[in-house]
Amino acid sequence: MSDPTIFENLKVAFENHFYNLDNLDGRILITGRSDLMDLADLSRTLVVRFVRTDRTEVPVEVELCASARDLAGEILEVEEAEPGVTLRVRFDKPVTDPAKQCERIGAMLADLWERDIRLTQTLSFDYPQGDKGWTNRVEAEFNTRLDEEHMGSIREFAESVMIAAEKMAAI
Repeated sequence: MSDPTIFENLKVAFENHFYNLDNLDGRILITGRSDLMDLADLSRTLVVRFVRTDRTEVPVEVELCASARDLAGEILEVEEAEPGVTLRVRFDKPVTDPAKQCERIGAMLADLWERDIRLTQTLSFDYPQGDKGWTNRVEAEFNTRLDEEHMGSIREFAESVMIAAEKMAAI
């Protein structure tokens, strides 16, 4: 029997923590979950979707992803391999003044996560109602790749996501 991969270990830990925030604490409502293996590129991805129970207007997605290179390097114990997992967080934020709100969102997330992220914000609207507001798809990809040594930081990370969703709702 083989050992679970870094991805599998982190996947279980992240799922457990977020389901505890839903089922035990009642602080979030999980609205979806995807556990995927992409057979085209042999990658693994976990996405947990939720909203804060007190701020439902900003849906959140937390994504863990491991490429085929990450998985193969770890399983085959390739010496030069640096296996790990990529962590991304996405928020869908309604905005009415994109120029102001996008800047404030970027500054808030850079401050919260100490500039350890690559941030993209993508604006969209439903035609022909564009003048009634936009949706800002905010994606933060963390520069630090995760491994089992980050297990102890999951609670702190989840709290930072909760804070980000709350602050984003107020912007």
